[in-house]
Amino acid sequence: MGDKSRIEAILGKILEAVGQADDRGRPADYIEQLAYVDTRYCALSVCVANGSQISAGDHATPFSIQSISKVFTLAIALGRHGNQLWHRVGREPSNYVFNSAQALETRAGIPANPFVNSGAIVVTDSLLVSGSPRETLAEILHFVRYAASDDDIFIDGAVAASEKRTGHKNFSLAHLLRAYGNLTQECDETLGTYFHHCAIAMTCAQLARSGRFLAGVQPGGTVIAPTHLRSINALMSTCGHYNGSGEFAFRVGIPAKSGVGSSILAIVPRRASITVWSPGLDDYGNSKLGLAALEMLSERAKLSMFAVD
Repeated sequence: MGDKSRIEAILGKILEAVGQADDRGRPADYIEQLAYVDTRYCALSVCVANGSQISAGDHATPFSIQSISKVFTLAIALGRHGNQLWHRVGREPSNYVFNSAQALETRAGIPANPFVNSGAIVVTDSLLVSGSPRETLAEILHFVRYAASDDDIFIDGAVAASEKRTGHKNFSLAHLLRAYGNLTQECDETLGTYFHHCAIAMTCAQLARSGRFLAGVQPGGTVIAPTHLRSINALMSTCGHYNGSGEFAFRVGIPAKSGVGSSILAIVPRRASITVWSPGLDDYGNSKLGLAALEMLSERAKLSMFAVD
């Protein structure tokens, strides 16, 4: 991606450009704790393969990572269950919204992929087989802290409680999964665990570090097997932005996962782990300015995996 001074200059210009935007999108107002986050926040952080990290903007301000936690739970589940996991969840993009019950009915209780809500609920359920919700959350939090080389990462209890209060569609998905025999634990236990791992709070800099293993950069040793890294990156490329995944691939062209906490974790295999945070979502539920920022970064640093020049 170039030397540190060049990356710093690029990040500075990108933040200046997106900072002038009039339309910054809308926060996820269906989750009370996210509804009033200041949309003026904006941050970028890049971890490159040589171990350097370059951050700009509000990179030290914590936020709820929401659906980006699905990447970490999937990594743990693949490490534990391997290809057996794919008997319970598919690997295809979905044409339905991320919390669609109709999509689950259409597929007879097998979610389209691990990143739609029903798929992530199944992945969470698979982790509960070996422990209680408390033990499972401790395992997830340990994994994230290890990946980020940072123990100062926590679960925001207020956000988790807020999600539970308004999580009626997720409850309906859990009960549908249970009806189809694709949920092994009680709905309340699985969803309680799901809501809490979505409420993990991290800074932009911490989240970028936590994604290094997905780029094949694992400073503390091997986190998960290379075959599982390939699977996760492939799914991030095709399903990481819900119905906006095609648009993201077209404009940015690298594996990435978004969250309604308005952050995006993007991966350039063997080169970099990148995080952008800008509160305010587009119509697909992805960070509006985050997408614009990553598009600029991809173009200026020539990151797209589809580029031929």
